[in-house]
Amino acid sequence: MQVTIRKFERTDIPKKVEWINNPENNQFLHYDIPICVEKTEKWFDSHQGDDTRYDAVIEADGVPVGTIGLLSIDRKNSKAEYYMAMGETAFKGKGIAKKASRLMLEYGFEILGLNRIYFFTEVENIAPQKLLEGIGFVREGVIRQDIISHGKYTDRIAYGILREDWAR
Repeated sequence: MQVTIRKFERTDIPKKVEWINNPENNQFLHYDIPICVEKTEKWFDSHQGDDTRYDAVIEADGVPVGTIGLLSIDRKNSKAEYYMAMGETAFKGKGIAKKASRLMLEYGFEILGLNRIYFFTEVENIAPQKLLEGIGFVREGVIRQDIISHGKYTDRIAYGILREDWAR
C-alpha cells in the first residue's frame, strides 16, 4: 500500500469533521464534539499563512484516511509537537500510521530542520504509545493531571525524538 502525506486543504474539511465526530475515533481527541463544517472552515481560514503549524492528510493508495501534522513549530528552539489521527476505521491496523509518521518525522527533521519533535498522549491510549516507541520516540515521563478530558483530570505521557535519534 502506497502511503503519502499532503497539505490539508479546504476540500478536506467535510472528511475531517466526519472522522472527528465518529465515536470510534474521538475517545482521545480534544475537541468539543460534535464539530461542524462551518466552525472548521473558520478554523481553517484563521490558520492560513500560520507558519507555526503544518496540517496534512494521510493518503493510502490515494484515499484520504486521516490527519497528521506538526503544531507549535518553534523555529528558535527547533522543536514542534506532532499529532496524528487515523479517520477511516477500515484502514486502522494496517501499518499506515507508522509509514505516515515516518514521513512526518522526515518532513520535520529534513525539510524544517527541527532538532526535537514531541508528542503527548493519555496514559490509557495504548496504540499510539506502541507506534511511537516503534519508530524511535522515547518515553520522557508522565505529566500528572495535565488536562481535563471528558470531565476529569487526565494524566498524559510525554514522548520525544531528537534529530540524532532519527538519523540512526
